[in-house]
Amino acid sequence: MKSDRFKNSALLVLAAAIVAGCAPQIAVVSEKAPARFQATVGTNQAIVRTIDRAQGLQQSQPLVALEAYANAARDSLHQLDRNPANPEARRCYNFAVAGIFSLIREAKLDPWTKPVQVGANSALTLTGRKDPAKPEQNPALYEFVPTDALRYHGAYVKDDVKRDGIGAPLVAVRHLTPEAELYTPPAIYYGVTGFAEFEGSRCILSIKDPLAAETVAVEGRSYPMAANFTGALAMTLAKEKPQKLGLIRLLRPEEYATTFRVARLEPYNPKKSVVLVIHGLMDTPASWVPLINDLRSDKDIRRNYQFWFYSYPSGYPYPYSALILRQELDAIEKQFPLGRKMVLIGHSMGGCISRTLITDTGNKLWMEAFGKPPEQVEMPEESKRLLKEGIIFKHRPEIGRVIFMSAPHRGSDLAKNFVGRIGSMLVRTPVKMLTIGKTVREALTPDPAALQWKRFPNSVDTLAPNNRFVVAINKVPITPGIPYHTIVGDRGRGDSPNSSDGVVPYWSSHLDGARSEFIAPCNHSSPLNPQAIAEVHSILKLNAQSR
Repeated sequence: MKSDRFKNSALLVLAAAIVAGCAPQIAVVSEKAPARFQATVGTNQAIVRTIDRAQGLQQSQPLVALEAYANAARDSLHQLDRNPANPEARRCYNFAVAGIFSLIREAKLDPWTKPVQVGANSALTLTGRKDPAKPEQNPALYEFVPTDALRYHGAYVKDDVKRDGIGAPLVAVRHLTPEAELYTPPAIYYGVTGFAEFEGSRCILSIKDPLAAETVAVEGRSYPMAANFTGALAMTLAKEKPQKLGLIRLLRPEEYATTFRVARLEPYNPKKSVVLVIHGLMDTPASWVPLINDLRSDKDIRRNYQFWFYSYPSGYPYPYSALILRQELDAIEKQFPLGRKMVLIGHSMGGCISRTLITDTGNKLWMEAFGKPPEQVEMPEESKRLLKEGIIFKHRPEIGRVIFMSAPHRGSDLAKNFVGRIGSMLVRTPVKMLTIGKTVREALTPDPAALQWKRFPNSVDTLAPNNRFVVAINKVPITPGIPYHTIVGDRGRGDSPNSSDGVVPYWSSHLDGARSEFIAPCNHSSPLNPQAIAEVHSILKLNAQSR
């Protein structure tokens, strides 16, 4: 009873600390009624009248409105054929195409599967073009939402990243079953661009990926492709609310073991380097949205990189999360063999996970823990196998560069003080680790200076400076030949090397062999800091140039 009261009190303390540190809503998205088209100087008045007619019929006669929008799009293309640089013709075309996709969604039409007759006399056939070689990108599987119909804001979507050009920026939405696709998030919100082209009485719709190309051919002419890179990220955060998993996956990791995953944020492209981002303790991939949104504003980044994330329940000890990541990478290599070296970006504990992927330990960590090689240590085979995989590992050859952001390589005092010990007590130890905890304690060599534990260490324990794994891995050098960089926060105080970001001190995050070290005037949330983001931007540009 006394223990329960203490745990409840501890939970209240932790909850109060979390609430005190909560940020405002990270993303809010709502849909708005389509705005009336506004004509400006130089706009073709006949096209304006056609668009106005389409908007007036949108609710009462959607099929007739579809024909009007298609006619406006076709007339706009005729204007562009005479002058491809005509901005008003392009604006009319984009508005009309957005109207077509909006009506398809509202009327629940599927021109991708079967042609749809539209218009007062069914004079126009609406049909969709799809690529049979890419069944996972079949437009019939998605719902398309014009970004012009979205209103979004929030702490993580302050900058609306767009690209001017031709086409209607859309968000493609699809909710997946677990077996639907490999290495994708549970729900897809992806920015695409919609087009309408014409062959006689046929209006042919198509979808293009604005991250795959900067330009597009429409009826034989090349144009810059319009894009909205922020709307899909905002919808992901607002609709799926991934940040809600941060605390619960820390406290009850085993219940969320199915959320271990590497996932792609865009279709795989072997010509682009993968940037794999790894979040930290009590966090989720949501924390990377401001950084990815900013990076996608640069066409050189779009041309050279594709973004993936590693999501994991952060209550597990981080050597175990690193083990699962290595298994994921092994499986991915069979499905998506990388054409270029991967870049890792690890924040906080994600940086510690990244560190294990560029290290060759041999038997050093095992010998440090048990004093004799594995074959001489008596313990159940399953426990021994898990431990060997967790602390005997090789660097990953597919990794070409690493960026550490606020990483506690040598631990954080917060993990061993009163608050840290409370947090550690609240993490529910997974059953498989309970079963090996007693066995491991009996086999470990004595070390009075090390953190003492009565059960298998969890993630908080593995961030303590006197944790045996933390001490031991810092005796093993990072594998030569893999460049790495550090980004450290000093809360704007300018007091390094005595600085701290409020969670991780400089002495823990500093690495002597780093190619560069950047001190950002921020707290521990460096992936949200504009200066830190700019430094990542510079490193990725450097990496692209050095290939």
